Amino acid sequence: MAAENVDAAKRLAGEAAVDRYVRDGMCVGLGTGTTAYWAIHRVGELVAGGAKISAVCTSIATEALCREAGVPVVGLLEREMHVAIDGADEVAPDFALIKGAGGALLREKAVALAAKTFVVVVDERKIVKHLGGVPVPVEVVPFTLPWVTRELRRSYPHATVVLRGGTAKPYLTDNQNLILDCSFGAIDDPAGLDAALREIHGVVDTGLFIGLTSAVLVGSPNGLVELDRA
Repeated sequence: MAAENVDAAKRLAGEAAVDRYVRDGMCVGLGTGTTAYWAIHRVGELVAGGAKISAVCTSIATEALCREAGVPVVGLLEREMHVAIDGADEVAPDFALIKGAGGALLREKAVALAAKTFVVVVDERKIVKHLGGVPVPVEVVPFTLPWVTRELRRSYPHATVVLRGGTAKPYLTDNQNLILDCSFGAIDDPAGLDAALREIHGVVDTGLFIGLTSAVLVGSPNGLVELDRA
């Protein structure tokens, strides 16, 4: 898909999610990334038009975008969150996800868990038959990095485990943690893998989102589609 078509597809999905699910008076969760950006932009337009909408943000970057757009920002559980809208790196037929390419997985999962409805917005490239075509981000407490890395390589000898940003200048999340990007290949049991990874001491969370997604809106050059869960 050409770059301009990708951008148009992301915009279509992000704006449609707001138009379908967000109403005056709501508190909404707003995600991080290039597709969620268009949802933030659309919420800003509604607020500028007089709508009373507040937002729980999944990252410092999203909070800055909301403030720039005039969207009031509140804390997690400060208000009842009717809906959260966010992107994904991969979406499986059962709506299991890989998220976290933007580094905000911990806060994104907290917002998805707290929202009554979690809507995922993607372009058609993100729809897959099996998760695992992209790495699974694993957020790690910095002190425990050597231990977590060793345990991952022991438990999954065929996986590729890469420190995001490299050892010279590792990427830090908004929570001041590190991320290991772990390539496992096709993931047959995402829920089992998520549980096993989170049992490793020092792992804060993973980018596997299981059983959280309420709806998936997919933008493409041919228009918008809402997926049916397999």
